[in-house]
Amino acid sequence: MSKPTSIKTSEEVRDRLRTLAEERGTTITELLEDLASRELTVAEREQRAREAARELGVEYTEQVQRAGQDAWAKIRAHQGGAAA
Repeated sequence: MSKPTSIKTSEEVRDRLRTLAEERGTTITELLEDLASRELTVAEREQRAREAARELGVEYTEQVQRAGQDAWAKIRAHQGGAAA
């Protein structure tokens, strides 16, 4: 087990995390660990995109990369998230 640490955030965010954790029957720590483990880094997303293109038999060009990024930005915008 890793050494505990603290993260500074606003009371509003802390309260939201507490509510989300309670709704899921978990702790804020476990909730944050789960969220952090599911969120991909830029490098991980790029690697997965390359792997998906290879599996589909598509050459992963800059044009394909841009089209994918544009598509995900539109999806995030419709989900209420920030567009990339």
